[in-house]
Amino acid sequence: MVDVSVLPAFIAVILLFLLPPGPDMAYMLAVGLESGRRSALKAIFGIGTGMSVYAATVVIGVGKIAQSYPLLLEAVKVFGAAYLLWLAYVTTHNARRMARGPSKVSTGRHYLRGVLVSLTNPKVILFFLSVLPLFMGGAQNAGLQLAMLGVVNVLMEVLVYGTIGVLAGVFHSRFRSSERAGVLLSYISAAVYGVLAGVVIVEVMSRSIAN
Repeated sequence: MVDVSVLPAFIAVILLFLLPPGPDMAYMLAVGLESGRRSALKAIFGIGTGMSVYAATVVIGVGKIAQSYPLLLEAVKVFGAAYLLWLAYVTTHNARRMARGPSKVSTGRHYLRGVLVSLTNPKVILFFLSVLPLFMGGAQNAGLQLAMLGVVNVLMEVLVYGTIGVLAGVFHSRFRSSERAGVLLSYISAAVYGVLAGVVIVEVMSRSIAN
């Protein structure tokens, strides 16, 4: 009922899609550096949840709404940039608290933040809308084929970005005994959020001017 022969080519396309840095990768890198491997694992499950929502949306056909109304995607991008700026502010604030002396900084809610980062990344739903239909192969059931491709895509991103987050968490584990290093890692994380938000804003403004 489904055509699994398309999977090798599909996985290759996914890897090419995941290589350019985006909100999901930036979030995983920042969380790993700031809060360690355990938080990175929570974050990647949040991202996986957000991607699953998009996959389900495409499978049931609701994603066509976003395809028909591109302004909706631009609005989502702006919201995502604003959220990344907020994360940059919070992370910088935490770094300043750490610099003033020992404090117990909350590192929770990484799962929920991961969900939001994923849901505000239009690149994900654009991928599902434009790429998944290209790998229908000889499937007899289009819905099941799209569902299978969606599951594979989610698992690949969880594996790749989860690995990035855990590896970043290794640096956190090595340097967390040094207060100065911990502050530095937090500032680096904030910079990652801020730069990515700036890139998204510039992209949206460029498209608005072009149109």
